[in-house]
Formats: sequence, C-alpha cells, structure tokens
Amino acid sequence: MSKNILVLTGSPRKGGNSDQLADAFIAGAQQAGHTVVKYVTADKKIKGCIACYTCFSKGTACSIPDDFNDLAPLVENADMIVFATPIFWFSFPMQLKAAFDKFFSFLIGQKTLKIKDCALLACAGDKSETCFEGLVTTYKQVAGHMGWKDSGTILVPGLMAKDDILKTDGLKRAEELGKNIL
Repeated sequence: MSKNILVLTGSPRKGGNSDQLADAFIAGAQQAGHTVVKYVTADKKIKGCIACYTCFSKGTACSIPDDFNDLAPLVENADMIVFATPIFWFSFPMQLKAAFDKFFSFLIGQKTLKIKDCALLACAGDKSETCFEGLVTTYKQVAGHMGWKDSGTILVPGLMAKDDILKTDGLKRAEELGKNIL
C-alpha cells in the first residue's frame, strides 16, 4: 500500500550529509511506490511555540503567522514522517525543532493525524554514537507521545566535512529503509 511520506530536514547546509541521507531514503521510498514530500525547515521561518493555546482558532494551525501554517497541511496529509538531521549540540537544529514543537497545535486543536509511522536519519561530527543519545531520546519521546511506530533509525557518526557520508554505508542503509517501508 502506497504511503504519503513527509521528510522534514533540519540542516541549513544544502547537499550536506543529512540532506544526502534524506535524498537516499526518498529515492528508496519512491522506488517502493510511495509519494514523498521533502520539506527543508532551514529554508523556512518558523517561530517557536509560545503556548498561547489558540491553535486552529484563527483558521490556521498556528495563530502566529509563519511558515508552519504551510507545513501543517503536509503534516495532516502524511501517513509517515521522517526526520533527517545533523546533530547540533547533541540535539535537533533549531529550525527542525521549532517545526515539530508546533505539532503541539494538533493536540490543542484536537486534530487527529493520519501519521502512524516515523523514522529518524541522523548524522554527527562526533565519532562516538553516544552523541546521539539526546536526539534519539527526544525522537522516541515524540513518537511515543504522538502514537507513532518507529520504522527505523539510522545514525551515522564521524561526519565533519560535506560528503563524508560517501565514505560510509549510511546512504545505502537510508535507501534500503525507504525501499522497505510497508
């Protein structure tokens, strides 16, 4: 069964390692017959949630006018969400974090999402996989709170320079994950 998959990227570096992970996943998912939308959060202006609790009260997901209101319909139409990101100080980059912080609007607005599955694709400059612990914990907590099933996590450490991902099996693993989404 074909899925609508939303891939949210977090890196401001176009064509960087996590961007390439996203593209590899997307290629695999499209080969498997899924429809994929890639949303580059670094290109958008999304302000942080201010907990005003007025979500969906003014005809948009967020009462604060920003690019989240363009993202919200994509979230509503998705069956699966994928986060593709580098690690910034042991967590998500603020561009991506601001976007998924505003998923709060769906809870406050009592909007049921179709999303059932999620995945995480992440890379880091640090060579130790322990650097991913904060990011993975946050991802798992968000997935659990939203009722999403983790369909896979790919973590690739030791990537400092652009294209370091090409020296690993990360792209192959991301593409395989995309191909195997059910």
